[in-house]
Order: sequence, then C-alpha cells, then structure tokens
Amino acid sequence: MQLDWRPSEAELDFSFVRAQGAGGQNVNKVSTAAHLRFDIRASSLPEVIQQRLLHLSDQRISTDGVVVIKAQEHRSQERNRADAIERLVELVQSVAHTPKPRKATKPTYGSQQRRLQGKSLRSGVKAGRGRVRSGE
Repeated sequence: MQLDWRPSEAELDFSFVRAQGAGGQNVNKVSTAAHLRFDIRASSLPEVIQQRLLHLSDQRISTDGVVVIKAQEHRSQERNRADAIERLVELVQSVAHTPKPRKATKPTYGSQQRRLQGKSLRSGVKAGRGRVRSGE
C-alpha cells in the first residue's frame, strides 16, 4: 500500500535551535537546526498507520506518541525544515507498506534426506576425533 500523504502545517510544530558541531560564526550565532514535533494521535493519518507508528520501536517516537525529528545538516532554517518534513514522510511511508504474509511450507523429502545424510557424515567425522584406544 503506497500512501501519498503530506502533513498539514497545523499538524507540525517547529522550533529552531543552534546546531551542534563545527561551523564557525554561523553555528555560534544563528539558530538553524530545526526540531520538528508531530503528534501521531492528533494527526490526519489513517488509524491503521497511526497504530503501526505507535508500535514502532523508534527512538524518535516518545511514549506520548510524539515524533521528534532534529534536522541540522544544512546552513539555513528553510532547508533544515524541509529536511525534517521529508524524514517524517519517509518514516510514515516505512510503516505504510504491509509485507506480504508468509505461507508456511514443509521441507521436501529430498531436503530432509540430504540434511540427515549431512548430519551422519558430520557425526562420523566427530566420532573419529576421540581418543585412540589400544587394541586389547
């Protein structure tokens, strides 16, 4: 299932802070890093997608059901803001895809025989590694 979803501006809560790491005056003076907060339960996402997101074990999702994404790759607020939104959309897309259910199958008779033959060969090799006993 491909979900074509973009969050509305009302669902996103941005705050801008100073970025970490090297970068000189720009990093020291300008708040360019974007913190995106997105409440899963209050969003316009379908219920199924919301439940999958809430059950996802991702460190970006808090116990309250809020996704927090920090974007600080770029030098401008606008690009970091767009990057954070893009990462949120990717996270939602990752849970929108439902894997095809696996059908249980039985091993074939030939594969069972090959497995048992390999086990007996290995058993013989290991049995030959024992202590050498003198003939009585």
